[in-house]
Amino acid sequence: MKHQTLDQLHAIAEVEPSAPYSTLTRNQRIERWAELLERHPERCLGTLTGTEYLDWEARDVARGDGSAISVAFEDPVFRTLGLKDDTYGEAKRFFEIADWQLHEIVCSCHVGATMRARWAATRVRAAISGNRIFGWLRRMIAR
Repeated sequence: MKHQTLDQLHAIAEVEPSAPYSTLTRNQRIERWAELLERHPERCLGTLTGTEYLDWEARDVARGDGSAISVAFEDPVFRTLGLKDDTYGEAKRFFEIADWQLHEIVCSCHVGATMRARWAATRVRAAISGNRIFGWLRRMIAR
């Protein structure tokens, strides 16, 4: 094994200290996801189709190349913290968000087949600060 300085490693790899990220709260994970999306605000992301119509098993394994969830999975910090893949169910578990919240972020019914990353970042942040009354109302209607 060849010894290299941190500067040498920076030249060939993206080096991020892992200690500050050893644990992140739910809100910190969601905020980091929004920040990752905002790094490339014009990036065109794919959406998932009809998540509200899928049974829970199909919804949990639903995924799409280049989706907002894929952006989160590309992050080495999230993978270190336990994000296992870029499926709908894994995002729901990892970010501790409800179906209706994740639906608002990734479903095609709001924007069509694609969306800009900045739009997704706004929707991700809404999962932190979302209107609780609106969320309760959506859950009551969805029953």
